[in-house]
Amino acid sequence: GLLSIIQRLKGSLEQELRIVLLGLDNAGKTTLLKRLASEEVSTITPTQGFNIKSIHSHGFKLNVWDIGGQRSIRPYWRKYLGSTDLLIYVIDSADQKRFEETGQELAELTEEESLMGVPLLVFANKQDLVTAAPAAEIAEGLSLHTYRDREWQIQACSALSGEGVQDGMNWIFRQIMNRKK
Repeated sequence: GLLSIIQRLKGSLEQELRIVLLGLDNAGKTTLLKRLASEEVSTITPTQGFNIKSIHSHGFKLNVWDIGGQRSIRPYWRKYLGSTDLLIYVIDSADQKRFEETGQELAELTEEESLMGVPLLVFANKQDLVTAAPAAEIAEGLSLHTYRDREWQIQACSALSGEGVQDGMNWIFRQIMNRKK
């Protein structure tokens, strides 16, 4: 109708993107989502099921699906992967006992047919903790350099303080713009 004609003339119709936010429980996914939505991050409870937030940024509407990472929920992750434009995987950089487990989960995810070629942003979260492993070490441990079928980036961050989060988002917007070319 008239609204769509006006929007076309203005050229301001936002492009929508579906982003799935995954990682083990306690990695900081919900804190990251709240940080992206400019919400208060002081009280976060474990996600039972999923949270969805629409974030408007850089002329895009990002529909971000934050899905719980408890072992009992992970088998259901695959049900949410269809039509995903970008995968954000969050790792607790200070929980080195679970690096192998999180690496296995990520490897299995990237094998999913519905995620073939989908860009991957890994947030190496909790860098504000002294026990946090550096992002480069995590990338090596996850064998990210072997991922040839997609663009990927690892970004050190602290979802709590916000440090590094915008750098990761800037990478996402560069991916989007490159795909449009």
